Amino acid sequence: MENNYLTVTALTKYIKRKFESDPHLKSIWLKGEISNFKHHSRGHMYLTIKDDHARIQAVMFAGNNRRLKFRPENGMNVLIKGEVGVFEQFGQYQLYIQQMEPDGLGSLYLAYEQLKDKLHTQGYFDGRHKQELPAYPQHIGIITSPTGAAVRDIITTIKRRYPIAKTTVIPVLVQGPNAPQSIVDALQQANEKNLFDVLIIGRGGGSIEELWSFNEEMVARAIFQSSIPIISAVGHETDTTISDFVADVRAPTPTGAAEIAVPSQLELLGKIQNVQRYLTTMLNQYTAGAEQQLNRQKQSYAFRYPEQLLQQKEQELDRHVDRLEKTASMELRMKWDNFQQLNRRLAALHPKQQLNHAGRELRQYEKQLNDGMNKNLEKNTNRLQAAIGKLSLLNPLETMKRGYAILYDHEGELLKSVDHVSVEDPITVKLTDGLLECQVKDIKEEDNGAGE
Repeated sequence: MENNYLTVTALTKYIKRKFESDPHLKSIWLKGEISNFKHHSRGHMYLTIKDDHARIQAVMFAGNNRRLKFRPENGMNVLIKGEVGVFEQFGQYQLYIQQMEPDGLGSLYLAYEQLKDKLHTQGYFDGRHKQELPAYPQHIGIITSPTGAAVRDIITTIKRRYPIAKTTVIPVLVQGPNAPQSIVDALQQANEKNLFDVLIIGRGGGSIEELWSFNEEMVARAIFQSSIPIISAVGHETDTTISDFVADVRAPTPTGAAEIAVPSQLELLGKIQNVQRYLTTMLNQYTAGAEQQLNRQKQSYAFRYPEQLLQQKEQELDRHVDRLEKTASMELRMKWDNFQQLNRRLAALHPKQQLNHAGRELRQYEKQLNDGMNKNLEKNTNRLQAAIGKLSLLNPLETMKRGYAILYDHEGELLKSVDHVSVEDPITVKLTDGLLECQVKDIKEEDNGAGE
């Protein structure tokens, strides 16, 4: 019995071969609602397709889903083409999706709405980024197919309305897989050359597939980044593309774009005529006013009696001259007095005057100093003579001249009393003309009344 048991792997492989051999499961057209949607970082999409009573696991690999023109979301009803197979690791069957589009809503329309929401959120449609169109463009660039009816309509309309404007066609593809890159290259080329005052980008009418190049994100970003104002004119008035929202101005048709891009020469002529009429009216009014003023001047006293007026003016002139001369004379006298006063002050402050004055003061101070010094010298001389006289009276030498002598002990001390020496002590006797070296032989005390 054990040999009749199968492994799970063997059973799963058998079931998988059965699925693969069934031609009805190789190409399945299925519709349902998306749930549990997950977009893996490696690009694969994992989701569940369900209806009211059942569900099936599904996967759409990156190689297939990169061609989708919309972004799958939970709750979206879709139409799917794929095949049913078995995922051996989990032992479950699942749907391998090859194609997918919205059910009841075209994939292009859904992609259009999704891109529109995205760019709107990023501010691409914000009026703050819109550039103003030049009022009188000199050079207009036209980015479109050179063979379509749109380019002829644009050029014809511009030549009719504003023939002095120069036009240059920048040829591009307006439909097909290479059209978006062709349009982007043309926009970049126009901005790099910097020759145009305004750009018209567009094409004639068509289906959503034919107009799809103007719904591509790369085209929208190139329009947004343009430094030259852009008028979008794609399709008919009922056609609205992403380019229309991003452009600085949207025109309903290519012809409408040309009418927006340039002014009408007829309207300009009408404005010129209005200005001309206004200027003529203003000139006539000014002329009439000037004539009235001239007539008043002609009737004035000056024109009627010019000689009398001249005489009056001569008299007024004389009075003004007299007043001016008097005023000038007074002013000159005041200035002269001020000058004399300043001159005297300047002379008093002149360095030579200051030096003479200082010299006189110096000589006066020298005389006072000499007089004071002489008086002091004479006074001090007299005092010195008196002091010398007094000193002479007290000078021992003067006393010795009268026969007196001075005695010194052996130590050179002045002897004033017999009490200061002893018998046989050596003493020195100083006379006016020399010294005597003596020895005491005897001491006799005398009473000379000193003790009284």
